[in-house]
Amino acid sequence: MDVKSTFLNGVLQEQVFVEQPPGFILRGHEHKVLHLLDSSLIELGFQRSTSEHAVYLRGAGDRRLVVGVYVDDLVITGGNNTDISKFKEEMRSTFQMTDLGLLRYYLGLEVSQTEVGITINQSAYAAKILENAGLAGCSPSHTPMESRLKLSKSSSAPSVDPTMYRSIVGSLRYLVNSRPDLAYSVGYISRFMEKPTTEHLATVKRVLRYVAGTLHFGCHYKRKKEAQLIGYSDSDLAGDIDTRKSTTGVVFFLGGNAGTISLKIDNESAIALSKNPVFHDQSKHIDVRFHHIRECVEENRVQLQSIGTVEQLAYIITKALGHERFCQLRSKLGVYNVQQAH
Repeated sequence: MDVKSTFLNGVLQEQVFVEQPPGFILRGHEHKVLHLLDSSLIELGFQRSTSEHAVYLRGAGDRRLVVGVYVDDLVITGGNNTDISKFKEEMRSTFQMTDLGLLRYYLGLEVSQTEVGITINQSAYAAKILENAGLAGCSPSHTPMESRLKLSKSSSAPSVDPTMYRSIVGSLRYLVNSRPDLAYSVGYISRFMEKPTTEHLATVKRVLRYVAGTLHFGCHYKRKKEAQLIGYSDSDLAGDIDTRKSTTGVVFFLGGNAGTISLKIDNESAIALSKNPVFHDQSKHIDVRFHHIRECVEENRVQLQSIGTVEQLAYIITKALGHERFCQLRSKLGVYNVQQAH
């Protein structure tokens, strides 16, 4: 839905700053702006999400209503159509509203909804990234990164414009919303924002060429009445050549049958450490907060399952892989060409 009365003067050429009015300034928050929709939604019984302040929630279970707010646009979802219709009427009684129907486009996200499921992609946004980077129509690459590529922050290669580098990488980071196959490569090139060189930029261009070859790829979410949360966890173990830090990746799927959360790991030692208190006593050099998963296992909130390397789907977000393995895992993540699917 769109709030018609938000902008009454059309497109503004000036920069407009809205300050808190005298007498209503919150101490310690003097420089923050006010949101009119916030108070209205609170009055309607919504609670603002503590992790995402633009998301509001009301009700629970099948009666849960979730509203996303961006300036004058509302994205509404829930498990009960009657509740959604009621909320729309509540908003119409307060604001002049336009019901835009099913969500099709929102902040660069292209959405297709059918009886089978929901597909999201960012094809137009991705094409704009390529155009701004001067790579529209470039030769595509089959993978976003060269297998086993290792770069350093202390590269001796010539420097490049950091503003340009950050702009491209920042745009790619938003593209990851619908492209989990880009998560590792974009996260990797984000490490070199401070002092990028031609080596780093070459890797960025490789990512862009992969985007060019997969322009219409996106994610598909199947409709399921019951769902089980299953996670895959992997780590490259001290793979950063500058800091010796590890890159950890997790992938979660919601679908299947109801039950305890299953976390699939290809590291037997990690599973043993989470289950055996003797091993825990021998590893007190590890900070206590890292043993939270052990408590979850003891309380039967999480089940750890050992899987082989071939079945480890989280590999794609912790390592640069070869073409065949990369495409195999990409498909299992549910990322595919949405144009061919239609």
